[in-house]
Parts: sequence; structure tokens; C-alpha cells
Amino acid sequence: MNRYKRHTFLIVLIAPSGGGKSTILRRLIERRPDIAYSVSSTTRAPRVGEVDGRDYVFLSREEFTRRREQGQFFETAEVHGNLYGTSRVFIRERLDEGRHVVLDIDVQGADAIVNGGLPVVTVFLMPPGHEVLKQRLHTRGADSDETIALRLRNAHGEVARAHDFNYLVINDDLDEAVNEVLAIVRAEENRISRYESLEETFWR
Repeated sequence: MNRYKRHTFLIVLIAPSGGGKSTILRRLIERRPDIAYSVSSTTRAPRVGEVDGRDYVFLSREEFTRRREQGQFFETAEVHGNLYGTSRVFIRERLDEGRHVVLDIDVQGADAIVNGGLPVVTVFLMPPGHEVLKQRLHTRGADSDETIALRLRNAHGEVARAHDFNYLVINDDLDEAVNEVLAIVRAEENRISRYESLEETFWR
């Protein structure tokens, strides 16, 4: 057991829609129970199989706007015509408990989180290519052809931003991608800057 006091941090997974954020996130949490998932709020309709409070907190646009005006969100963004937000209280409570918090958000949301004053590590998940991304979007059967076309157009701008983030993981092989994200988390945990009172604890 680690007896040295270590600061926790946010782990932000960024990818184009269909880039595999949700799948990698679930695998990450299964293997690291000390990492909490920040469930985003959204105004979009649930997809087949999604559960309110587990996958997203589904809100009407009016309720989302009310919560945003009350300052309940750490960041908000409008993506593909829908609003998304990250709970300020949830993040601070989990960090205070000594847990990392992983977020599955888009490029806009990542910018807000990075500038939000909390310790954060950003990982861009890159699909192996445009055709693979297109196939994944069609295979999951969650969106209309029009929505898929919009997501693919947006992917161009999102991929162009990859160099703005801390790490890049190519999501070609799922198991390998998960292992790479886990390795990033372990490396970040071992940064000297994450620890405090090393000498005091050592001699105690």
C-alpha cells in the first residue's frame, strides 16, 4: 500500500464520435476501481440500451439550461445540436475521496476542462483511419445517415486538434489501446509533482 500522499487528477479521453471512448473507458474502470467515471449530462435522446444515470444524465433543454445558469456544470458544450455538461460537484467529491476521475468528452469540453484549474491528463484516441471510423459509425446503428455524415465532417477538425493534447493512442486493437491508456495513468501517477511531503513521510 502506498503510504505517500499522492494527488489525484482528471483523465480526459478525447476522440471523434465513434473513436472508441466509451468502450475504452469501461475497460479502464473495470481494471482500475480507484478511477471514477464522470457521467455527463446531455439533452440528446437516449440510444438503444443506454440507461439514465449510468451512460448519461438525460435532461430536457430547459432543465439543462437551468442547471447551467446555477453553475452546476464544470464545463458545457454544444455538439451536433445537443448540449453536454460535466458535474462540478461530482468531480470535486471524487478527487477529494482520493480517486482519479475519467471523462469522455469532445474537443470543446476538453478545452474547458484543461483551463478549469484542476490537474488533468488528456489522451486523444485516434481511429486508425477515416474508412474505419465511417464503418464503426454505421455498424453501431445508432444514428441516421445524415447524422453520420455530420460526425464524419466534424472528425476532420477534431483530428486536426490531436497535437494539442498530452498523449496519443491509436485505437486499432482494443486491448492494446486499453493497456496504453493504463500505462499513461500509471506513468502520470509516478510524477514527482503528484506527491507531497516525501521526506517527512519517509522518515516517519
